[in-house]
Amino acid sequence: MRFLLRNIMKTYHFEFETNLPIPLAEAWDFFSSPLNLGKITPPEMNLVITSGYTDDSKMYPGLLISYKVSPILGIKMRWVTEITHIKDNEYFIDEQRSGPYAFWQHQHHFKEIRGGVHMTDILAYAIPYGIIGRIANRLFVARKLKKVFAYRQQQIEKMFGVYRER
Repeated sequence: MRFLLRNIMKTYHFEFETNLPIPLAEAWDFFSSPLNLGKITPPEMNLVITSGYTDDSKMYPGLLISYKVSPILGIKMRWVTEITHIKDNEYFIDEQRSGPYAFWQHQHHFKEIRGGVHMTDILAYAIPYGIIGRIANRLFVARKLKKVFAYRQQQIEKMFGVYRER
């Protein structure tokens, strides 16, 4: 059924990249912990992990994580993601199981480079409600997601000492 829905719905894609001046192990430890997601999510989204992960948990394929989040107009909603794939220190993938999107897949890739780590986030998503969803995406959803990832980039750069010449 999911395969059929993905082929009917319009799927959108974004790719975000950044270089961090930290060891691969440090990047992996930070980004593979859902507990750190709140540190890089805009505060107005009120992201709270409600189940599925604790301080001493290790991420694994099949892990379900529940959140409460306010993505639009402060309206709280429940969001459940599943960690579907992991290759330690290389990548992990989370997919929405319930929440605001008709489809959501977020890939997190890590590659050791000279002086640090190159990170790539690949996001694929679809909005429900057919043509209304497409209009909503054009009017505000895509813009909101770009702002969320821009905020994330900004926070990551502050936390890990990335300075850009302006």
